[in-house]
This record gives sequence, structure tokens and C-alpha cells, in this order.
Amino acid sequence: MSTKLNLIMKNALLTYLLSISALVTRAQTNGSPEQVVITSEKGKIQLASQGNGQLQLNVPPKDVARYKAAGLVHYSDFGARGDGKTDDIDAIAATHAFANLHGLVVKADDKATYYIGGRERTALIRTNTDFGTAAFLIDDTDVQNRNASVFTVSSALKPFKLETVTTLKRNQQKIDAALPASCLITVTNAAVKQYIRFGLNQNNGSPQTDIFIVDKNGNVDMNAPIIWDFAQITDITALPIDETPLTITGGRFTTIANKAESKYTYYNRNIAIRRSNVVVDGLQHRIQGEGDHGAPYGGFINIGECAYVTVKNTVLTGHRTYSTIGAADKPVSMGTYDLSANRALNVSFINCSQTNDINDNTYWGILGSNFCKNMLYDHCTLSRFDAHQGVANATIRNSTLGHMGINAIGSGLLLVENSTIRGRSIVNLRSDYGSTWQGELVIRNCVFVPADGKPISAALISGSYSGQHDFGYTCYMPERITIENLRVDDSQHGDNYQGAAIFANFNPQLTDSSYQEKFPYVKTKEVILKNVTTASGKPLRLSDNPFMFRDVRVQSGQ
Repeated sequence: MSTKLNLIMKNALLTYLLSISALVTRAQTNGSPEQVVITSEKGKIQLASQGNGQLQLNVPPKDVARYKAAGLVHYSDFGARGDGKTDDIDAIAATHAFANLHGLVVKADDKATYYIGGRERTALIRTNTDFGTAAFLIDDTDVQNRNASVFTVSSALKPFKLETVTTLKRNQQKIDAALPASCLITVTNAAVKQYIRFGLNQNNGSPQTDIFIVDKNGNVDMNAPIIWDFAQITDITALPIDETPLTITGGRFTTIANKAESKYTYYNRNIAIRRSNVVVDGLQHRIQGEGDHGAPYGGFINIGECAYVTVKNTVLTGHRTYSTIGAADKPVSMGTYDLSANRALNVSFINCSQTNDINDNTYWGILGSNFCKNMLYDHCTLSRFDAHQGVANATIRNSTLGHMGINAIGSGLLLVENSTIRGRSIVNLRSDYGSTWQGELVIRNCVFVPADGKPISAALISGSYSGQHDFGYTCYMPERITIENLRVDDSQHGDNYQGAAIFANFNPQLTDSSYQEKFPYVKTKEVILKNVTTASGKPLRLSDNPFMFRDVRVQSGQ
């Protein structure tokens, strides 16, 4: 091992040890100057807020011993009233800080209703937490800092820089690094811009980025491969992955919605998951007080910079859709989410549903994501699956998707099976990011109800691509599309209905060879159809634009 690498590893180890020793006297909230200082003096349990926002918690030795013997601590132990009126956020934050220090489970009081007002205070979760049947009322009508999470699930392990890695190749299997454990690697090349958005929310793109997992010897987990070539690297960070699962169970959360101006000032008063190996089980989230205007939300469960996260048996709520003036100086509907995932790997949503009608378009689609890999819906009933700035590998199985359907761009395998899709298409390749999927699409054992039964010109795969905009990457359609055992329920379509098409009209101007794409679209090579039936009895068509898809090989069979 080189002297330089030895020094890097020693510094990383020192940083880790210092972070552990700091917990002996202090627990600090994530991303906030506020702290919880814990002492153990004789007397009684006391919690006080200092003028600088710092919390001072004293827990006498006999009480420390009692809680450690029990292995858990309750919010009421440190003064939470749970009456639905008194602001309990200080007691909640102090309880988690104490639990983090001593490795204790946190347990909410089942009959309590914890009111959480708009003061800036984040409770840091680093131990198993059982919210049980307790209610949490989060009041967003008067908030000091809309970006301050209510809870942050974080790791005691600290990230460190990797200075030995200066370039990367797509599908590279190993990096030149020896690490203390398996790590989540985040890499950026600020000199390259990608995902240069087109349309009403147009922008100048994002710096080239990727996120992947390596073991302690630098071997890349090829289930979530490196997807870009990095000619240079301007930042690369390694975050050790927690090996022990952290579980969060129960909880009945209600957000009293903000009344802010309808513009892109996202509210993130949420549960932010910033630790790998986390399970959220049995949580419920509802929304009340939405009016005719409001600022959008960035996801009540907000998953980022982590891997191996499962959200299951959870009930969520779609937010009302508000509009504003977009970057193109025209009115635009604002995306607003109850689920969000950004820079996250191996994220699963299992047996999740929502309180409002998945086909009611007054509510925005429930999930938004960026820069993720290996995302799963299984046994979910939700209004939308969405990947904005790319997903590598996504699976929707045993699920029902509502009015916004499946929206994605990315790479790898997009698998839809044993599911019912009630959107305008089965898969919409997002046009604002180039309608690109570099890989394969498989649709198997599904039912497609176009626009929830409303008469439309139905297409299985939709998108739009003019060939005149530079998105920062070559844009692809799925190289191979396999559609097997599909039932199209188009029984309500009118006399002028010509039958469902495989492809929508991606470019109405591309009708002959005179049209020139500045940035050519790599079209699908092959479509395999097996046992595709329609309620209308009308056969599946190629497209309203047969010229554009003239070179696609379509194989049909039983």
C-alpha cells in the first residue's frame, strides 16, 4: 500500500474514532447547528433549551442505569406531553440523542399525539424506533426552516474522500482503493453537464454523477454498475455502509399543509433517510389543510445518499397539484411528492398504498426520484412510479399504478410484471430528459387500462424526441422490448378508435428521410409480442408514425 494511501486510511480511521468518542458527551442533529448536550449529574431529569438553540439534557446515573437495563426509552421520559397541543419536538430530539448515546430503542407512547410546530429542530435517529400507534401532528403553517427535516435517520460512520481514483469507466469492475469496509461511493465530474432538461422546466443540466457500492477491496457491486465514463473526477466520496439493520415501525403522521405561495420552494419537513440498511414498516402519513395554493413537498419519506432501504406496509397520501410559472416563463404544474429517492441504491417499496384515489389527477403522482439504481415496487397501489434524472434497473411487480403511470428514463432492465397500469401508457419515457432507456423493457402478465378507461389514442410506450436538443448524452429507446401475456382493456373507446399502438408518435415531424436529427435517436431494434389481446378486438398497431419505426423488427407469436 502506498504512503499516500496509508495516510488517507489513517485519517479516515481517526475521523471515525473521533466521531464515536464525541458521542460520549454530545449528540448533534444532522445538518443543523442545534445540539443536544447530555450530562449525568445527580438530581432529576431536566431538559432545557439554551438561547443558542442548544438543548441541555441531564439524566441522573440511577436513571441512566434504569433505561439501559430496560433497553429502551420513551418520549415521555424526557418530558413529551403527547397532548396534541404542546410542542414536543425538544423532548423528542432529546430522547433520540440519549438513545443514540447508549444504543437504546426509542418507543413512542401509544395513546399520545405529539404536536410538532414550526421551530427548527431535527431529531436524529440512530437506533431502532417504534412509533407504535402514536400520532404525530406536524404543523407546517408557520415554519422557521422549510428545509429542516423533522427526523433524520443517519449513520455514525463518516464519509471520507478517495483521492486515489481519478477516472472511471462504464461497467468498470474494480477501483484502486482499499477501504475499511463496504462503502457507498459518490462521484462527480463538474466539468460535464448531463440531464439538460427540455421543456417548461428547462435547465442547464446537472454535473455528471454516479453512485455505486464497492467492497473493502474496491470490487464494484455489478448489480448496480457504474453507468458513465468519467474522463476526470472533481469529487469522489466514500461512505461506509452500516451492516446492522435499523428499523422504524408504526407511527400515524399527519402534515398540516403549508399555506405558502405556489412556487418552487420545496418543503422538506419529513423523515429523511441518510443511512444504509434501513427498514420502515407500518408507517402512515396523511395530509390535511390543503387549500387553493401552497408550496410543493419534497417527500415525507425522503431517501438519499444510502443503499438497502425498504419501505413496507406503509400508507401515504398524494399532495394536491399546484401550478406556477416555470423556467420557460409559462404556467406549469409543480411536482410534489410524498415519496422521494435521490442518489439511492436498492430501494424497495413493498405493500404500500395511498389514502387518496390513485386515478384522481388533482393529486400529483406520489414518487419522484433521481440518480437511483435497483428500485422496486412490489404489491403497491400508488398513482405513479417516476425516475427523473435516471434509474438503472427498475421493477414494478404485483402492483396497480394510477393516472400518472410509469415514467422513467435510465438504463438496464425495466421490468413490469403481474401489474395493472391505468395511465395513458404502460411506460412513458420522459421527454424532458430525452425519452431515453439504454437497455431492455419487459412487460409480462399485465393489464393495461388506457387513461383509466377514458377514450384516448392509446399507446403502450410513449415519449417525445425531436433530435434537436442536446441532453448531455446519447438518447436511446429500449433496444429490445418484450411484451408477453398483455390484456389491453380498451372496451370504452369510441368508433373512431383505431386500436392501441406499440409506440406513440415520438416525433410528428419525422415522416420522411428529409428530416435531420442533430442528435440522432437510437431506435428500438426488436419488439417481441406474445399473447397480446385487446377488449376492443382491434389488433395492436406499430405507431401513428410508421416511418419513424420502419426499421423495428416486430415478432408476434403465442
